[in-house]
Amino acid sequence: MKLDRILPYAKKLLEKTISSGDVVVDATLGNGHDTVFMANLIGENGTVYGFDVQEDAIQTSIERLKQHELADRVIIFHNGHEQLANLIPAEHHGKVKAAIFNLGYLPGSDKSVVTRPETTISAIQQLLEIMVPEGIIILVIYHGHTEGAIERDALLTYCQDIDQKKAHVLQYRFMNQQNNPPFIVAIEKR
Repeated sequence: MKLDRILPYAKKLLEKTISSGDVVVDATLGNGHDTVFMANLIGENGTVYGFDVQEDAIQTSIERLKQHELADRVIIFHNGHEQLANLIPAEHHGKVKAAIFNLGYLPGSDKSVVTRPETTISAIQQLLEIMVPEGIIILVIYHGHTEGAIERDALLTYCQDIDQKKAHVLQYRFMNQQNNPPFIVAIEKR
């Protein structure tokens, strides 16, 4: 298959955006895979800010970072991503280069704990304020459950209404696959 699948495409966007020394955000730590990926991209002088509301996600991410000897590059907040502008230090406002969200619920965890459209939209709005021009926000939208479908609809409505003078918005999805496969919305700040 020549077309990139969803997660490899998200990583490709991150690779095109992030350089050594950058400040980036993993807005939903989950199992720490994106955190590790970004920690490698930012090098020794960059910073990853990670957010999650679930202690299991935080502990799994910390262990994964330790296994890869990357824990010193990541600052983790046991908080929702809607708090990111308050928690990321002011000296990094205007310097955030990329952010990624994996929306829905933590695989293998309590499926009643899900991301919510109001907190995700708040986090996107905050990121657009504290990002550098050409910074990228990647939303990986898992919508195969009731709450995921609600969040999907709210996010698509919100993203379609972002002023094109402020950001470019891309949707990347496979249209003919069954079982509501995840898709990407990427927002590039202008």
